Amino acid sequence: MPVPWFLLSLALGRSPVVLSLERIVGPQDTARCSPGLSCHLWDGDLFCLPGSIVSAPGPVLVPTRLQTELVLRCHQETDCDLCVRVAVHLAVRGHWEEPKDEEGLGRVADSEREGPRNASLQAQVLLSFHSYTTARCVLLEVEVPAALVQPGQSVGSVVFDCFEAALGAEVQIWSYTQPTYQKELNFTQQLPDCRGHELQDSIQSCWALPWLNVSAEGDAVHLVLDVSEEQHFGLSLYWNQAENPTKPWWHRNLTGPQTITLNHTDLVPCLCIQVWPLEPDSVRTSICPFRKDPRAHRNLWRAARLQLLPPRGWRLDAPCSLLAEATLCWQALGGGPCQPLVPPLSRENVTVNKAVEFPLLKGHPNLCVQVSSWEKLQLQECLWSDSLGPLKDDMLLVETRGPQNNRSLCALEPSGCTPLLSRASTRAARLGEHLLQDLQSGQCLQLWDGDLGALWACPMNKYTHQRWALVWLACLLLAAVLFLLLLLKKDHVKGWLRLLKEDFHAGAARSRAALLLYSADDEGFERLVGALASALCQLPLRVAVDLWSRRELSAHGPLAWFHAQRRQTLQEGGVVVLLFSPGAVALCHEWLQDRASASGVHSPHDAFAASLSCVLPDFLQGRAPGRYIGAYFDSLLRPDAVPTLFRAVPVLALPSQLPDFLRALQGPGVPRPGRLADKAEQVSRALQPALDCCLRPPGTTETGRKMGPEAGDRT
Repeated sequence: MPVPWFLLSLALGRSPVVLSLERIVGPQDTARCSPGLSCHLWDGDLFCLPGSIVSAPGPVLVPTRLQTELVLRCHQETDCDLCVRVAVHLAVRGHWEEPKDEEGLGRVADSEREGPRNASLQAQVLLSFHSYTTARCVLLEVEVPAALVQPGQSVGSVVFDCFEAALGAEVQIWSYTQPTYQKELNFTQQLPDCRGHELQDSIQSCWALPWLNVSAEGDAVHLVLDVSEEQHFGLSLYWNQAENPTKPWWHRNLTGPQTITLNHTDLVPCLCIQVWPLEPDSVRTSICPFRKDPRAHRNLWRAARLQLLPPRGWRLDAPCSLLAEATLCWQALGGGPCQPLVPPLSRENVTVNKAVEFPLLKGHPNLCVQVSSWEKLQLQECLWSDSLGPLKDDMLLVETRGPQNNRSLCALEPSGCTPLLSRASTRAARLGEHLLQDLQSGQCLQLWDGDLGALWACPMNKYTHQRWALVWLACLLLAAVLFLLLLLKKDHVKGWLRLLKEDFHAGAARSRAALLLYSADDEGFERLVGALASALCQLPLRVAVDLWSRRELSAHGPLAWFHAQRRQTLQEGGVVVLLFSPGAVALCHEWLQDRASASGVHSPHDAFAASLSCVLPDFLQGRAPGRYIGAYFDSLLRPDAVPTLFRAVPVLALPSQLPDFLRALQGPGVPRPGRLADKAEQVSRALQPALDCCLRPPGTTETGRKMGPEAGDRT
């Protein structure tokens, strides 16, 4: 009895079961048609590609439906190969053209006019078959008698026996007529492997295949091959991509029992496994077990990259195909979400690893690309930031053209597209007339021009300067008034100025820089970090946190922002604060376990993930003491959850150890213990509302929130 070779667990799911397959005898390919049709199969394989869709003056045959069926092509009772039978259903499309000049054609005999209508209809049907190891194309000629040529009516089908394919392979089949009168039909089918009992008995290559077990335990995936010590076999891991289905990733010739371990970060949906005995003409069987694995889909988006292709192109690089849409958007200087632009790049499906050209006249640093999947934003990059500099304070004008040359202009703002001459209380409405004058005088840059409208970028710097000029004038007037008051009350002001000067110098002497790094686990935790940073600024401390620097993060990226802040903080004798949370601990473990894969794609505003490549080497090489301190909220994280590597520096709990935390932050020359305790109480009161919000379970009101020991175990 042959031995089944795949016992797939956990990752593979249910396998196809082959109950009973029709057997055909003979190595020759054949074709047959529905009653009334005649068909002929051309001998030999062809190389065929679909051409462009053309129009036809009269009726033509087009494929309407594609069906497949698995059969066994047998040379002997137990010597068979797996085969795919393909049936193409055909229909008539189009009408005979009627004469336009009845008077001019009146002299033509009726028999000459009716001749084409009584003729049979012929077509060439092409079938293309593609799998990991096989690619074939065959040509069938089909003739339909005149009696069946009725526009819009199905005329029957043509059946081809058959395409041989490898066990366990994924095959793609296309069908179209020549010339191509409509888009080709396509069908993808996963073929069974040696697990089917009928295949085990009928296909000899299934008798000597190794036994493979795929299991997922924790953060690792194990490929266990249970074979004898003398058996030699090949094992290959590859990415099954539509544009490059044979892209290899890992290949080995192995002997005897083997266990191959993969990290969970290596999994992507198109990662497939192929195994075969090292024997002449052996069958290669492929499986793709991670198509529905959630971790594989997350890893795929982390590995995806948007790349700029000068002068006006871009490309989405990814190991696998993605079901995603891409569009252009406009990122305003003041922050906020990037607003999609339907023209000039409407939402269209993304083809990975393929260059896409922007239909733009000019590039602009505020133009970005958004990639979404299932209406969820996955990637966003402002591709011109490196070549054209940071974001500009420009207003985007959208020109819309109607069917009768009607023209309307509006300015894209966070609230929507505001008409320039409207009475809305927005920046664009207040400056509407000035923007129109700038547009007419050629001061705006035209980014796109199409049949439906145009896009213009108008600089707003001069209007910003005018506004600040008014502010400075008001400040000068206020300063003059204060100076007059000082002259009137000179004696009283002298003492006040002396005290102010002393407090200023004392505060400047005590002020110290602190760079706060955290992982943005959720909105509640970000609100808590913001409350902590605001409270520390009152000590005083000069606090830097990425939450307050989103503009610089968008312009330069989180890694560049972190390098600049870390260098400035340490040069001034400051300290870097690592604020641990469940998300931060998970990122640290991920980096420590596999540094090569820890550089995946994170949030464009996540400075913590970007900083690990510099922070962790400082701890590993002993440079952390005196430059770093750690902290965590004792209600959100257990003390033992902080990785041991980071305990080379003080790691303090908040708010229970706030006095020690503030003393470590301020360094030498801290205030008296009594005053430090008052400041710790002040910071604790500022943190409590945000901390309560983080501890509150979803759906719980302020008066009914849960407060128990389980709130402190959310690690």
